Amino acid sequence: MLLADGVCIPQVLWLAVVLKGGVERAASIDPWVYVAALVAIIPIFGRLGLYRAIVRFMGPTAVGTVLAGVTTSVMILAALNATVLSHSLPFSALVIFWALALLYVGGSRIAVRGLAHTRPANAERVVIYGAGSAGAQLASALMVSGRYFPVGFIDDNPSLNKSLVNGTRVHGPDSLDRLVRDSAVTTVLLALPSQSRKRRQEILKLLEPLPVKVQTVPDIGDIVNGDAAVDELRDVDAADLLGRDPVPPNPALLDACIRHKVVMVTGAGGSIGSELCRQILRLGPSRLVLLEMSELALYSIERELRALFKREGFQVELVALLGNAHHRNRVREVVQTYAVQTIYHAAAYKHVPIVEHNVIQGIHNNVFSTWHAAEAALECNVETFVLISTDKAVNPTNVMGATKRFAEIVLQGLQERTTTTRFCMVRFGNVLESSGSVVPLFREQIRAGGPVTVTHKDVIRYFMTIPEAAQLVLQAGAMGKGGDVFVLDMGKPVRIEDLARRMIRLMGLSVRDEENPAGEIEIVYTGLRPAEKLFEELLIGSNVTGTEHSMIMRAIEHRMPWRDVQRLIDEMLDALNRNDCARAREILMKGVVEYRPGDELRDHVWVRKNEMAHAKVVGNVADFQAHRIVARRSAGDAFERPVPPAFE
Repeated sequence: MLLADGVCIPQVLWLAVVLKGGVERAASIDPWVYVAALVAIIPIFGRLGLYRAIVRFMGPTAVGTVLAGVTTSVMILAALNATVLSHSLPFSALVIFWALALLYVGGSRIAVRGLAHTRPANAERVVIYGAGSAGAQLASALMVSGRYFPVGFIDDNPSLNKSLVNGTRVHGPDSLDRLVRDSAVTTVLLALPSQSRKRRQEILKLLEPLPVKVQTVPDIGDIVNGDAAVDELRDVDAADLLGRDPVPPNPALLDACIRHKVVMVTGAGGSIGSELCRQILRLGPSRLVLLEMSELALYSIERELRALFKREGFQVELVALLGNAHHRNRVREVVQTYAVQTIYHAAAYKHVPIVEHNVIQGIHNNVFSTWHAAEAALECNVETFVLISTDKAVNPTNVMGATKRFAEIVLQGLQERTTTTRFCMVRFGNVLESSGSVVPLFREQIRAGGPVTVTHKDVIRYFMTIPEAAQLVLQAGAMGKGGDVFVLDMGKPVRIEDLARRMIRLMGLSVRDEENPAGEIEIVYTGLRPAEKLFEELLIGSNVTGTEHSMIMRAIEHRMPWRDVQRLIDEMLDALNRNDCARAREILMKGVVEYRPGDELRDHVWVRKNEMAHAKVVGNVADFQAHRIVARRSAGDAFERPVPPAFE
């Protein structure tokens, strides 16, 4: 640009003189005038940074810089003309030069920027849905990157139709099909960070039949908080596929058990526990205690929260502690030392097949850690204890669900022993994007080329987002009167097969089935996993009452007196000490009368021990039979050794 200005600015000045007085007048101008023009302009442009700016990244602020540079330079040239050059240039020629110089300097930069942004041959052709500020910023970022080439905008606002945004035309939604087909578009980018989830789902339904991949810019809250950039493209948010707007929190309930209080979260490094910590921080506790048995998970969440501290300036004492909620003395020591007032108990095993194959450990972690943590809370006069429960606790068919229901019964029984501590439980469905959730699994399988595995064609589930689940937990603590079970009105359940098909189509691929044998991704039905149900429930019976929150209900369910709960706990502890899975399951069935397990125990250790015992008996019988045959041969056929009853 320095070389271009050195060559072109004298020519611009010559043209200005020609326009004023003709070619003859320009020929009579002293050549030193052109040198003076360069001396006046080049240093000023350099001082203002026009030769340091990378032209392809120049934005709107460059207009002001060009205007200031040209105006200042012409004023210096006018001063030189009045003194050193003895009025060689007419004043009107200087005015014309100022106008032409603006056109040249600004136009040359725009032209070079345009050349730099010409579409590379391998750029992916995309359509941006949303011609607002987010869409305009996204288009600019994509053109700079060179990986994508926006061929058009789609916007629902009729007043924007046929207008230009960043030089790219805006079309109505009815033009989308034609635009995708005629312009060889491969991806549609959703730039709708502030739209409601219901509207986003309507748009996704419009896009589903098209042979394009759909991606989105981050949520507006993430952009504002600095957690994401507008050009940080992501796969479609799984929550948008569900078509249910999140349940809005009640601000009065949200921080009632948190603001200016000492709060502890057990299982602080898990999916729900870590989100609880993030939201609790923003609600202003005096101290937040993280209790986590995984060193790596504790390190990760503490590191994330301290970065959040630095970015948002929170004044909260953060204490990260290793510990298992099953260790009652450790929990009591922590609660006493830090004067904990509110406990959110998120420590649990949640994966149905894993707990089904590890019965003893599942009971230890889900039942006894809840009991021990609750007893510690009682001893230390904790104000509020909130258990994170699950819809699988309702009429359970698996060990995980039965242990969570048993944990609820334990807390309801403990409520009889205190008027100081309020125990309550929050029961919700599957949490999107949590560890082990079906959505990340489907996404991984689709990226790998399939197949996508679905357990059964008719399996349905309730879903909610991680932030929504955490908000529900926080609000329940404020509404609990003691022994309450809270459930969320989660709308309609989602058919898992439909979810898989939508994800495949919105990632720009097609489902391979009988109707479309040439499709790219196959859906394979693997059968229900051990103890898994086709559908989940949120209530035992139908006895519910409303609460202060319109979307949260209080379930009225049967309880068990503490003396009966204590007796079952004692029996269970004896069974666990003997590693007796069969007896432990019997006790679970006595405590959770709705529990209907399958016929066989699937605990890996229990099954292996029984197989080994059986093999040992069979082996001993085989050895005895061989010994008897040898004895017969040596003593004659008449000799008959009796078979011991044990081997019979």
